[in-house]
Amino acid sequence: MFMNKIQVKDKEFELFINAETIDNTVSEIALKLNKDLEGKSPIFLVVLNGAFIFASDLIRKIKVDCEVSFVKLSSYTGSRSTSMVKELLGLNEVLTGRTVVVIEDIIDTGITMAFMIAKLREMEAREVKIVTFLFKPEAFTRDFTIDYIGMEIPNKFIVGYGLDYDGYGRNLPDIYRITSS
Repeated sequence: MFMNKIQVKDKEFELFINAETIDNTVSEIALKLNKDLEGKSPIFLVVLNGAFIFASDLIRKIKVDCEVSFVKLSSYTGSRSTSMVKELLGLNEVLTGRTVVVIEDIIDTGITMAFMIAKLREMEAREVKIVTFLFKPEAFTRDFTIDYIGMEIPNKFIVGYGLDYDGYGRNLPDIYRITSS
């Protein structure tokens, strides 16, 4: 069951992507990854906090042998992206020669992912694949390839399915877009 309109803290949101559409999109991404990663034994690197729900759903559909690890980066304050990336929880794994699949909930400006890609190159990963559930092409300011995109969306602030507004709304099974600023 979903609601058409919700309030999270001081902002109003309307239904944007329902849970069934989300699940179908995750299945499509998993199908492509299973084909492309066959025989590679990748390590999935989940960007916390937002990607944890998407990653959980996605990884349960992955059929290849793999490892899973986590990194916590931050470039947001409230509903705005900043130009600085803070690494709150770093990598402990040796990635030299490995296929690394970075799982992100959303890529908008690309600042956070550009930081992550540079770090993985320093760690001598053999191959880096980028997976994002959502992509905002209007906001994208970087120059790197996103290998797997679930959906392209307009440059509007959203919550739900792991995405938050000041820590709230991550638990919503659907995705909502802001109607008030």
